[in-house]
Amino acid sequence: MSENMKWIDLRSDTVTQPSDTMRAAMAAAEVGDDVYADDPTVNRLQDYAADLFGYEAGMFAPSGTQTNLIALMTHCGRGDEYLVGQEAHTYKYEGGGAAVLGSIQPQPIANQADGSIALADIEAYIKPDDMHFARTRLLALENTIGGRVLKQDYIAQATSLAHAKGLATHLDGARVANAAVKQGISLREVVKGFDTVSVCLSKGLGAPVGSVLLGPKAFIEQGKRWRKMLGGGMRQAGVLAAAAHHALEHNVQRLAQDHENATLLAQGLSGINALSVAMPQTNIFWLDIPAAACEPLRKSLAEQGIRASIGPRTRLVTHLDISRADVEKVVAAFKTFFQDWRA
Repeated sequence: MSENMKWIDLRSDTVTQPSDTMRAAMAAAEVGDDVYADDPTVNRLQDYAADLFGYEAGMFAPSGTQTNLIALMTHCGRGDEYLVGQEAHTYKYEGGGAAVLGSIQPQPIANQADGSIALADIEAYIKPDDMHFARTRLLALENTIGGRVLKQDYIAQATSLAHAKGLATHLDGARVANAAVKQGISLREVVKGFDTVSVCLSKGLGAPVGSVLLGPKAFIEQGKRWRKMLGGGMRQAGVLAAAAHHALEHNVQRLAQDHENATLLAQGLSGINALSVAMPQTNIFWLDIPAAACEPLRKSLAEQGIRASIGPRTRLVTHLDISRADVEKVVAAFKTFFQDWRA
C-alpha cells in the first residue's frame, strides 16, 4: 500500500477521524478544571446532552466502558446483581468491571435473535428476597446490540416489567443514535423507559474521545464520586467536550448515510457465493467466510488499503469516513479475491 493512500477501515466506527470543523471547535474551546466543575465547555455539553435525551443531568467521562461501570456501581451495591444479555457489551466486553471493581454480580441471560431478552426470562431471573441470593437491582439493555435495533414496544414492555418488579433500568446506548435514526424517532423517544443511559460520542457520532452518562441529578452527583475513584476525573476537558458537543449537534442525522452504505456493502458482498451475508439494520453487519480464505483475504485487502477484522465470523462497520466510492472499492476487492480463490 502506498504511504499516501487513505485506509478504508471497516473494523469499527471507533476509528473515525475528527473533521476540520470539529478540530476548529476543539481549538477554540473555553476550558477550566472539570473536577471542580468549572470547565464551561464540559458543562455546556452535559446540559445539552441531558436536554437532548430528556434527562435532568449529565456527566462527561472518557469512555462508554466507564460510564456504564459508573451507572452499574451507582445503581447497585456490593452483593447486588444486574440482569443483562449474554451478548451485551457490559457483560461480555468490559473486562468484568462490575464484578471486579463493584462487587456486583451479573446475571447473564440468553439474547433472542433480535437482540432482546425475553420478558419471561427477565421475570424468571429476578431473585426472591432471600439471604441465599444476590439482590436483583437492575435491568441493563443495549441498543443497538450488534447492529440490531430493539423495538420500541419491546423496550416499553421490558422497562415497565422491571419497574413493576422494583428494578431500575439502564441503557447502554453506545449506538443509540443509530437506533433513533433508523426508526425515524427522536433521541428522547428512543431512551424512554430507562432511568439512566450511557451515550458514546466516539463511535458513529465521530468525536475522538468520550461518553456521557445521563440520569437524575442526584444519581449523576453520586456517579461523579465513582468517576473520580475510577480515574475519570479530567481537568481541562473542554477541548474534548467541544468535539463531543459538535458531534451531537451535527452528526446524528447523517448516521442514515452509514446505514445506507452498510446496506450497499452487504448487498454487494451477498453476490459472492463463498460468503454468507446478513443484511444490516444499521451500520453493522456480519458475514461468514471460509476459514481457509481468511488470512489470504486479510492480506489481499490490506495490500489495497482496506482494514477489516477478517475471521470465519466477520463484522464489518461503516461510519462517517466510509464513502460510497469506498464501498464500491471494497466490493470489487472481495469479488476479485474470490474469483481466484479455491478452497
